Amino acid sequence: MSQFDKLLQRIRSLDKNLRFEELQKILEHYGYTMSGPASVSSHKSFRKPGKTTITIPQHNPIKRAYVEDVKAIVESEDESDENN
Repeated sequence: MSQFDKLLQRIRSLDKNLRFEELQKILEHYGYTMSGPASVSSHKSFRKPGKTTITIPQHNPIKRAYVEDVKAIVESEDESDENN
């Protein structure tokens, strides 16, 4: 199992020790781009055309609510890949 697959598994299990960088890697894999103020705010937004923007604070570890949001995105993206 690759490191990326292990990371996906941790997100699906709602691991409470996930770091911001790990969520960023997953979202970027699914085509989201990160934006946000360089040093003014700790919150970063992830955007993808046709999808809802998700904003995540750049703290470690990430709170469960944000991991749940990313998990929903992963499941939605995987489902749309299966339907195509």
